[in-house]
Amino acid sequence: MAIKVPEVTALFWVTKLFTTALGESASDFLVRIIDPVLAVGATFLVFALAIAAQLVSRRYHAWLYWLAVTMVAVFGTMAADVLHVALGVPYAVSTVGFAVILAIVLIAWQRTERTLDIHSISTTRRELFYWATVSATFALGTAAGDLFATVFHLGYLGAAGVFAVVILVPWVGFRFARWNAVGCFWFAYILTRPLGASVADWLGVDRSLGGVGIGHGRVSLMLLTVVVFLVAAAQVRQPRRAAPALEMTTDSSEGQF
Repeated sequence: MAIKVPEVTALFWVTKLFTTALGESASDFLVRIIDPVLAVGATFLVFALAIAAQLVSRRYHAWLYWLAVTMVAVFGTMAADVLHVALGVPYAVSTVGFAVILAIVLIAWQRTERTLDIHSISTTRRELFYWATVSATFALGTAAGDLFATVFHLGYLGAAGVFAVVILVPWVGFRFARWNAVGCFWFAYILTRPLGASVADWLGVDRSLGGVGIGHGRVSLMLLTVVVFLVAAAQVRQPRRAAPALEMTTDSSEGQF
């Protein structure tokens, strides 16, 4: 089947950051204006429908792909928050737990398909591994962002600063030290979540909590506007070719970051 993920370009990374921030702010906004149980249930339904539509589609559609990513962001945030708020699981425990889940998914993907390269996703099984990985990264990033901001007392802006610096590590490694391209991609991909979420929280929370105090609703609306513009720009770009990409294993040091 056609490869249904976008090219890894600057537009991809910018859109990814804004969708992660949107997922955080939208989740916080929804659980405040409606019953949290209803919010989680409704979000899961939309999340499941978006993923199903992406899986059923036979070719890449920018709006469908980024809708699925956005819903993963919203539901992933809620899943991580439910563990802490409703079940009382410490952020340190949930961060480690989600990291273990992510590692298990990546190991299973690598052993089954012999590659973690997103440009080789040309079968339904590989696409299922991909979305399982994406979901785990969002849950992990949410827990890690809150861990650094609250437990480590860095504040949301401080946490955003830490992740903004750390996310440069895979770029420097790939650019100047010939680090593995696939490994660098997933390293950066994971870090976009806590970076975007920390910025969204900083903009949305009250000043008494170290934020700007714009409000989660207004922040969500602003981010949604930007995301719609970015996705529209991606949609008008030349669509991906239907031919599967060349295989790339995690031992390769080549490829596009």
